[in-house]
Amino acid sequence: MTERFGARLRAAMDALGPLCVGIDPHPSLLARWGLSDDVNGLEAFVRTAGEALAGRVAAIKPQSAFFERFGSRGIAVLESAIRQLRGSGSLVILDVKRGDIGSTAAAYADAYLDPASPLCADAVTVSPYLGFGSLAPIIDKAQQNGLGAFVLAMTSNPEGASVQRAVGAGGRSVAQAVVDEISQVNAGVRPMGDVGAVIGATVGDTGLILTDLNGPILAPGLGAQGGRAEDLRAVFGDALPFVLPSWSREVLSAGPDVSALRAAAQRARDSCASAIAVTA
Repeated sequence: MTERFGARLRAAMDALGPLCVGIDPHPSLLARWGLSDDVNGLEAFVRTAGEALAGRVAAIKPQSAFFERFGSRGIAVLESAIRQLRGSGSLVILDVKRGDIGSTAAAYADAYLDPASPLCADAVTVSPYLGFGSLAPIIDKAQQNGLGAFVLAMTSNPEGASVQRAVGAGGRSVAQAVVDEISQVNAGVRPMGDVGAVIGATVGDTGLILTDLNGPILAPGLGAQGGRAEDLRAVFGDALPFVLPSWSREVLSAGPDVSALRAAAQRARDSCASAIAVTA
């Protein structure tokens, strides 16, 4: 793939609107759709979600854990979903939140960011809490292959604040240090860099300086988790043009009717686009 991830994501957001929909086959959603909590139900869920959303939203974010819980057969469904979704026009962000050191980080990179792997996505989520430098094999592999990575910076879960807002010896919060490292990787890349930050839409005033990030911001927590589209202005300020809001359960709860799923995604996209356009 010759075009960089950041450029492809920018083009998708401009063409299809600022929306990522998470594919989270939670047991409660399977039940809501009248599906069995097994691989057959998983396959049906993913097939319907893909039919409804593929090529209609900028990005689709499968949560790996909800596939992994079914073992190898669940992973096979994930592989198939990634392959089909990536050919649809929607970018696939695989939510795996991996992070390790040395050869293990390199193995994760091979698993998710090598075009030869059946699990290769357009981007993955990663954790920097073994030190940002530990992500070098993953970031290097992504850049070699025109792919991307989203690094956890300030997450929407309340437990994250005790670590991410902690202030180091230099006076920066841990989250700001992560943002600054991403900024260095993305410096000078246009229209935006390939390494993004994950910053929850429910975190309120982040205290973060995002001016030089120059990369996409994945913003989970909207919808069922309590975040509202209008919150985006307060959380992200001048960085709004880089924000990719992520909705999951509130959109997926409209299923299994394909038309209802599409309508729910359009409502989410329109509300986010309106909020972002206020100051963009």
